[in-house]
Amino acid sequence: MLSTFISDFRIIFERDPAARNWLEVLFCYPGLQALLFHRFCHWLHTLGMPFIPRLISQFSRFLTGIEIHPGATIGKGVFIDHGMGVVIGETAIVGNYCLIYQGVTLGGTGKECGKRHPTLGENVVVGTGAKVLGNIQIGNNVRIGAGSVVLRDVPSNCTVVGVPGRIVYRSGVRVNPLEHGSLPDSEATVIRALVDRIEALEQQLQELASQKSLTMPPAEEISVEFDKPETPVPVGQSCHIWDKDIQQFFDGAGI
Repeated sequence: MLSTFISDFRIIFERDPAARNWLEVLFCYPGLQALLFHRFCHWLHTLGMPFIPRLISQFSRFLTGIEIHPGATIGKGVFIDHGMGVVIGETAIVGNYCLIYQGVTLGGTGKECGKRHPTLGENVVVGTGAKVLGNIQIGNNVRIGAGSVVLRDVPSNCTVVGVPGRIVYRSGVRVNPLEHGSLPDSEATVIRALVDRIEALEQQLQELASQKSLTMPPAEEISVEFDKPETPVPVGQSCHIWDKDIQQFFDGAGI
């Protein structure tokens, strides 16, 4: 337990530039205090004590604003930054060196018994206000964007954004866990694709109106000019690109 506390203590200095000295961290960081209370409560819970662990966890919630059920399993080096409003359910499992921000919920989706809360792998970052619900598996090195709602399993080394959460792969790119501004915007990509399609269709209608013809020429004979490519792209091919982006969005982009 001492080695776990040391890991919890050191990770704060690694991930929070506002941490200046050990006295400030020990007395002014509710995330660390909540973890200290929880580890004691969890030990009592494993001994089968029925009431005292819950009572202590409620006292911890009153002091820190962080609610962790005594039955939850939390690894070493976990950092709950600020932490107000964080809720971690009874059967949740949080892997080593996870980073959890304020307003995060690791909760269930119903009244089912048994394992009903999520399992987080190692080095997972859960952004502000994100909700991870149900008995799902979150792989290692996953980043969950602020405000996302994750309801299905997520493989390792992925970024999840949106409501519901959609996977955006970042293979081969090392991203600092604190760089929240680098998260992709899948909604903006789809909206841009739809706008481009509307503009292309309007252009086709203008060309047909100028020719005073109601007969639609074959698709392979019509080309659409894009902003970036210098050569025209056949309509069939451009529609295929648009359809792929849009379909991935509606399918969850991998989830």
